[in-house]
Amino acid sequence: MANLSILIADDHEVVRKGLCSILVEQPGWQVVAEVADGRDAVEKSLALKPDVTILDISMPHLNGLEATRQILKKNPDCKILILTMHQSDSLIREVLDAGARGYLLKSDASRDLVAAVDAVRRGKTFFTARVAQMVLDGYLDRKPVLHSTGTRKSILTGRQREIVQLLAEGKSSKEVAVALNLSVKTAETHRANIMRRLDLHSISELVLYAVRNNIIQA
Repeated sequence: MANLSILIADDHEVVRKGLCSILVEQPGWQVVAEVADGRDAVEKSLALKPDVTILDISMPHLNGLEATRQILKKNPDCKILILTMHQSDSLIREVLDAGARGYLLKSDASRDLVAAVDAVRRGKTFFTARVAQMVLDGYLDRKPVLHSTGTRKSILTGRQREIVQLLAEGKSSKEVAVALNLSVKTAETHRANIMRRLDLHSISELVLYAVRNNIIQA
């Protein structure tokens, strides 16, 4: 096979090492970076420009969906494969809407990882067998993703979704400000605007919103 550079992003070291051991067995395939959170994944992917970027959905600081959006906004030619333990119609829809080319369940990685990476590198799509069946069963009907109050998730900007994730992970306004290079006042303003826009009244409600909308995983 031709030379292929790959970036792996997963917050579990044992998963990263397992994926790496499978991939490097392929002639000409090279893992150029391993990272543990979404923000590092964006930085390394844009800096190294690997042929394929493998992103876990559930990562700290920035989830795989937001990382996908940010990478493809600056590098539309990047090929992204989403790796996750979770499957649902809304999550599959969001993965495709974000621009990823493949969706692989971790439980299927030992069997399907090489085929998935090879498909994505060639500009094809790849779905784990169970996910493909969900697609065939008509789950991807293009309905908007809703949260519990019926408001479209798209009501939030990308930056606001980042802030929601950090707050739902338990970060303070000061920690959000440091993570996103904002002033504390700006972070607090964003927080207040988000709570008002979503009609939420506590952090516990915000956490529930984040879980229901695949911003964080329960």
